[in-house]
Amino acid sequence: MNHAAVFSRKLRHLPYLSEFFPNTHISAPQKSCDCVFGWGYRPTANRARQYAQQHALPYVALEDGFVRSLGLGVDNYPTFSLIYDDVGMYYHTSQPNRLEKLILQSHDLSDEILSQAQRALQTMLAAQISKYNHAPPFSGSLKRDNRPLILLIDQTFGDMAVQYGGADEQTFAQMLAQAVRDNPNADIVIKTHPDVLSGKKRGYFAQSQGANVRIWAQDCNPISLLKQVDKVYCVTSQMGFEALMCGKEVHVFGAAWYAGWGLTQDYHQQIKQLQHENRRAPRSLLQLFAAAYCQYTRYINPHTGKLGNLLDLLHYLQKAMDDNERLRGTIYCVGVSLWKQAVMKPFFRLPACDLRFVSRLDKIPTEKLPENSRLLVWGRGKTAQLDFAQRHALPILHMEDGFIRSVGLGSNLTPPLSLVIDDVGIYFDATAPSRLEWILQNHVFSQPELTLATEIQQKLLAANISKYNVGNTAFRQPETTQPILLVTGQVEDDASIQFGSPQIRDNLALLKLVRERNPHAHIIYKPHPDVVSGNRVGQIPNDIAQQYANQIETETDILSCLNAADEVHTLTSLTGFEALLRGKKVFCYGLPFYAGWGLTHDEIATPRRTRQLTLPELVCGTLVHYPQYIHPHSHQRIDVLGAIEILREQKRHAQHHIHRSWHSKQHEKIKQLWRSLRG
Repeated sequence: MNHAAVFSRKLRHLPYLSEFFPNTHISAPQKSCDCVFGWGYRPTANRARQYAQQHALPYVALEDGFVRSLGLGVDNYPTFSLIYDDVGMYYHTSQPNRLEKLILQSHDLSDEILSQAQRALQTMLAAQISKYNHAPPFSGSLKRDNRPLILLIDQTFGDMAVQYGGADEQTFAQMLAQAVRDNPNADIVIKTHPDVLSGKKRGYFAQSQGANVRIWAQDCNPISLLKQVDKVYCVTSQMGFEALMCGKEVHVFGAAWYAGWGLTQDYHQQIKQLQHENRRAPRSLLQLFAAAYCQYTRYINPHTGKLGNLLDLLHYLQKAMDDNERLRGTIYCVGVSLWKQAVMKPFFRLPACDLRFVSRLDKIPTEKLPENSRLLVWGRGKTAQLDFAQRHALPILHMEDGFIRSVGLGSNLTPPLSLVIDDVGIYFDATAPSRLEWILQNHVFSQPELTLATEIQQKLLAANISKYNVGNTAFRQPETTQPILLVTGQVEDDASIQFGSPQIRDNLALLKLVRERNPHAHIIYKPHPDVVSGNRVGQIPNDIAQQYANQIETETDILSCLNAADEVHTLTSLTGFEALLRGKKVFCYGLPFYAGWGLTHDEIATPRRTRQLTLPELVCGTLVHYPQYIHPHSHQRIDVLGAIEILREQKRHAQHHIHRSWHSKQHEKIKQLWRSLRG
């Protein structure tokens, strides 16, 4: 294992640093080390560079990658990509660097790398992924009177890429003058850097200069903005390369890493010198992209926190950006306990989201509401909340536990791994549309998504995962030749019954109806865990339940019952969805989210659901696109596969704690509360 010395305490504590270099021991300088790490060519890295030179050690320059994170570094969003350059640094073009060498060698790239690069490039353009991904997509039009639109890209004052790209204030002035000369009949827009907009830094252009020149000081997604313009003028900004990705004509005034390869119009004398020295030669856009994004940069898979690749990060950002947009604005949440606040916060930790907890509805400043304010309610919401929102024209977000939740009950203060946050309705309320219903009705599922859904299904079955994962597996297998029917009990005052089961509202009525229609079947009745624990209502006395059920399973976990059953009969229970995953026939007497798509036997019609889904499509919409998942310890966003792995490990651990006393359960509740509040 190599040993890297790091002088900067801030760099030593960079999130994921050891994961970026799994075979390297990183520490403060010691007598024996193999190399020295430093942050690029910043003045703060001078000491590290001097030490490396004095001790004849390689200096390794680190920098953020070209696709960094969801939010800004100045707002403390950790980088998920890191450039490792043991030759120089890509923006220090007066001397060789490793990226330059990779591009020069790119004619030898394998078909595998080029294919990966092509997929990544297409994904970035389709999802509008840039270096930072917090800003909303551009809407409307910047063009006036159909005149050409020219974009000039500002940078932060004193940026290392400007300094080492042979540029200064005069270069930016030259760029503006050239753009005005080249485009006398065009509109010229100067794009301000995100760090300047955040108030943390300043740029090179403070105000508009000329009648047809204006400053664009609104934060918006760079790719969406680039798609609006006809030409791009830049100094060394990475956005210049993103403009090439978007197929734009790009004029470059600094010695940018992507200049001189035959793709840009270059104005800096150093570029000609680099070409003369054979340090630049014609290359394609895909070759530059593959070298810079796939070979030169290291990535963390945010879902696992381990070393990954560019596609891992892009898949994470696609979902995170979608969540960021849907939750953009100020969100008020009323009367939530401290425990639930602690559980909720990581799910709303997004650059565009400002979650505010208030004790009462009258604490919401209705006369001075921030723009894009909404009210967050649990489930369908209480009557007072709904009335308040209607009076003040305040849109509502609905929140509920996800479908893969925990090992343990919510009523026992077990925090969820997943939540659904719905900006349309809520999945269990069949009286109105929901975001999940929209996804299932409209989303076009790609082949990679369907492949992922099949993998999810297989992993759920292999790990024997359900929503709560409670109970033991001591199941009495029925000795019968009759069909085995599983009837699932539910919490009778639950909103899913109130708003999803208009004909039958209680467990006994369901059990009676199933027996009436199947007089010779072997019926297993499984009460809901929250009812069995005494936390919720819906109990059927045993002597009455035994009149209709051959077998009552209170302690057995639901999956053992499912595996034994030929059919599942339910009102709206999630067990019906879990039964579909296991290839069982499912009979729905209410309107659960998974009914009406051609996969279940339905008692009630659902006119809004006209699409016939395959099981992988249902799985993908329900478990990939709709929920959010959070790691219980790191509180970072993860995906459904990560959640399954966590639950698998938790479930294994829980097997040693099946039989617990009441006092033990209360002690566990206190521990869960402490963990969540500390979180």
